[in-house]
Amino acid sequence: MNLPNKITLCRIIATPVFLFFLMPGWFGQFLGIDQWGRYAATLIFVLAALTDMVDGRLARKYGQVSELGKFLDPIADKLLVTAALIALIKTDNLSVWMVFIIIAREFIVSGFRLVAASQRVVIAADRLGKIKTVIQIVAIVALLLRNFPVSLITDFPLGMVLMYAAVVMTIISGINYIIKNFEILNLK
Repeated sequence: MNLPNKITLCRIIATPVFLFFLMPGWFGQFLGIDQWGRYAATLIFVLAALTDMVDGRLARKYGQVSELGKFLDPIADKLLVTAALIALIKTDNLSVWMVFIIIAREFIVSGFRLVAASQRVVIAADRLGKIKTVIQIVAIVALLLRNFPVSLITDFPLGMVLMYAAVVMTIISGINYIIKNFEILNLK
């Protein structure tokens, strides 16, 4: 297994660790994790999200793009973001409809990719999809930090505003993805 794939695997492993610190449950509360766990969870989430850029760049730079990497990378991304969004429904009352839209878009894109793969076509992530991912990650971090340090100055709901932006960008990138790849479905 090459280094980029190991980094991707670390992102997958980081997801349940992130959840453990964010939602420690009885065992974590017994250890006192609930006091500082949210900050540890945020740090783990940020580091895991950054590995997404690192693994791809390393794979391309050193010619280590592999089928395993192409398979694991989108799974790792979706696991991390989905886990965070679902946890935020419980911890911060994030709206279920927002999470549903984001997850639904991922199912649709994954469906298109499966059909494309069956036709031996690879659909690469496009610019809008990458922008969507960045906005989602920044919104999640803002929610995890409960708008800190902005909250020291104002009670402007930065995290929620960013999450609305993420939902809008999710819809835009999803529609763009469907339009660009609709011919893959071969509806005749």
